[in-house]
Amino acid sequence: MAKVFKKDNLTVKIADSRNEMGACAAHDAAVALRALLDSKEEVNVVFAAAPSQNETLAALVREEGIDWTRVNAFHMDEYIGLASDAPQRFGKYLYDHIFGLVPFKSVNYIRPDADPEGTLREYTELLTKYPPDMIMMGVGENGHIAFNDPPVADFNDPLLIKVVELDPICRNQQVNDGCFAKIDDVPTHALSLTIPVFMRAGKLICSVPASTKAKAVYDTINNEKCDETCPATCMRNHPDATLYVDPDSAAMLPEAK
Repeated sequence: MAKVFKKDNLTVKIADSRNEMGACAAHDAAVALRALLDSKEEVNVVFAAAPSQNETLAALVREEGIDWTRVNAFHMDEYIGLASDAPQRFGKYLYDHIFGLVPFKSVNYIRPDADPEGTLREYTELLTKYPPDMIMMGVGENGHIAFNDPPVADFNDPLLIKVVELDPICRNQQVNDGCFAKIDDVPTHALSLTIPVFMRAGKLICSVPASTKAKAVYDTINNEKCDETCPATCMRNHPDATLYVDPDSAAMLPEAK
């Protein structure tokens, strides 16, 4: 690992490459999972679905000594209005990258297809019964976590999951990531876990590679205030959060020079 520093409570690890970033994040997640499984019968983990998570999840499924049969897996967000078999569905991404690769005790998908309001009630009950011990997450180009874009983010949200309208920067990121051909193809609404879910989780593992995220990484660390103008700044107030970046996403950081 090239450099490690802290901003408020947030630990920042700057890797020498994108692959090293993923390996480091996965190693730390595995260490935490093993420790949790030593102290608890079951562990609850939320996973983000995005290309930023590719290297981290690939390395995590190769980690040994994790009893996945005692881990309950949860889904962070999902589009409203996409066909259930659409390749852009986040549930499809998670199945391909981790949910279908290790033997979880349970996999709990967000399924908004027929009844978004019913899905909200069901997932609220699940998150209340199985509060997350750890969240594997990223940061969006506009500083969002999950789909808590600046216009809809609320650090004191009374809900655990809600319907959100996606802002144009967020929707355009899906095009930049290669998930959609043009912005008009990107759904306008989604279901998303809210920021208090992240703040109550025991540990945050946040993987953020690529040059498109350089401004978001800089703002997350250096914004004067931790507030909804850059939702990811909430991690600076979390007791156990680590941000993993590669040379491209760290390009604006003085610490990376």
